[in-house]
Amino acid sequence: MAPAAKKAKTDGAAAPPGAGATGPDTVVVLDYGSQYTQLITRRVRELGVYSVLLPGDASMERITGLNPSVVILSGGPNSVHLAGAPTVPPTFFTYCEANKIPVLGICYGMQLIVQMLGGEVKPADVAEYGRMPVHTENDSTLYGQEMDKSQQVWMSHGDEAVKLPDGFRCVGKSDAGAVVAIEDPARNIYGLQYHPEVTHSERGKDTLRHFLFNIAGVGAGWSMQNVLEEQIAIVKEKVGPTAHVICALSGGVDSAVAATLVHKAIGDRLHCCFVDNGLLRHKEQERVMKMFKDHLHLPVTCIDDSVRLLGKLAGVTDPEKKRKCIGAQFIEVFKEYKAEVEAKTGVRPTFLVQGTLYPDVIESCPPPGSDQKHSHTIKSHHNVGGLPKELGFELIEPLRMLFKDEVRKLGLLMDVPPAFIQRHPFPGPGLAVRILGDVCAEGALETIRAVDEIYINCIKEAGLYDQIWQAFAVFLPIKSVGVQGDQRTHSHVVGLRAITSQDGMTADWFQFEPKFLQDVSAKICNEVKNVNRVVYDITSKPPSTVEWE
Repeated sequence: MAPAAKKAKTDGAAAPPGAGATGPDTVVVLDYGSQYTQLITRRVRELGVYSVLLPGDASMERITGLNPSVVILSGGPNSVHLAGAPTVPPTFFTYCEANKIPVLGICYGMQLIVQMLGGEVKPADVAEYGRMPVHTENDSTLYGQEMDKSQQVWMSHGDEAVKLPDGFRCVGKSDAGAVVAIEDPARNIYGLQYHPEVTHSERGKDTLRHFLFNIAGVGAGWSMQNVLEEQIAIVKEKVGPTAHVICALSGGVDSAVAATLVHKAIGDRLHCCFVDNGLLRHKEQERVMKMFKDHLHLPVTCIDDSVRLLGKLAGVTDPEKKRKCIGAQFIEVFKEYKAEVEAKTGVRPTFLVQGTLYPDVIESCPPPGSDQKHSHTIKSHHNVGGLPKELGFELIEPLRMLFKDEVRKLGLLMDVPPAFIQRHPFPGPGLAVRILGDVCAEGALETIRAVDEIYINCIKEAGLYDQIWQAFAVFLPIKSVGVQGDQRTHSHVVGLRAITSQDGMTADWFQFEPKFLQDVSAKICNEVKNVNRVVYDITSKPPSTVEWE
């Protein structure tokens, strides 16, 4: 199919950062609350096309003000056939057709297209979740470039289209017979019931590439270098020429890259601290401080707050309460550190840098002004949903709209050492979310530190560390009967988890060789006191999250 005709940039359209005289083509993604929505924007940018996210109920004026070359309707947790379900403005499809703007609906977005244009969507007899095969039509506009009629895709839906609008054709079905791909090339409207944006849809990115370049005819003009330059400029403008900034370093990639970026923007007016809250892994404080000194060359103050925080966590078993308690205590520490910096420099720091990533944001309650209105809360994060209302700081979050792999790319652009960039993610709340129940339960912290150290060392010795996105141990609040040294034991159970992923939004469990798991289990049970059973987590995300709490 010939590409859609391009439109000249209107005088009122805001040009994206780094744009040329007329600006690059812009893809507008309307967000209906899917946990994968930002992945759509990300995938489009990876293909070199500028993309921006708007709430699903954005006005036509706001949508047209960006002069989109393409509009993508995201997935979401709602049902289009229920009253009050989010939708597009009444004139949306008329405007897009009149201006030759291609539209792609994904999951809920496809169902919205069907419902609004005269088709019918009903609850499916059988919901479809996770990876499964679909079968496509090779004579279609969407799949005409493909030789194979079958592919594995990622599903997450409980409703299905049972009647298509006039002019539409079904060009893809699941094994169960559900409609998974539709198109009306005459109106440049397309729909996918599955999620091409997630990495577990094996040809999803190819489908998006074909849609953008061959069907919509957009051009590439966007890169991660644009993101870096834009964020440095934003930090400079926000902080100004005299203000001082505190950065909370966790020892992970996110906060380190955020600190490096802000340091490039404001130099020595950045003051970094590393807080040992008692929830770190084995020898983490010692190892992390050495890394900051030897590799990042950042002046960092180490603060030991372990006694105070663990005292507040004692007896707390609810995951959300644990997260919020940790978040509140972090802020208290930062306030105290602010006073120290003020006494030293004579200037009161008014900004706090955090390495918040987009997965943290979309798994937490949508904050006011975030433009995320239709998503459901998964969990609160210590640097998002767990923050006290009165911070006493203005936040700087240069990575807030990025994913882990993008953050790593930014770090490499700023010469952060690759050895540091490849560290596995470690959650802000630390071992608190890897100990189910009371963190201060007898032996819990000591046990999980010892188990985790053995597990990670075994992974490294086997040469598997860089093949795994994240690996860790979990302390379970149960005991099991065992036999050790010819004696009956009643000891702790620990879980092991290892996943593969590109962005943390979807994940598969890592398939170790049975011999590896056998050896690790034996080593843990032989060397860690009071552990007599080891289990391995083989759950993908979804339905589970990466961390257990």
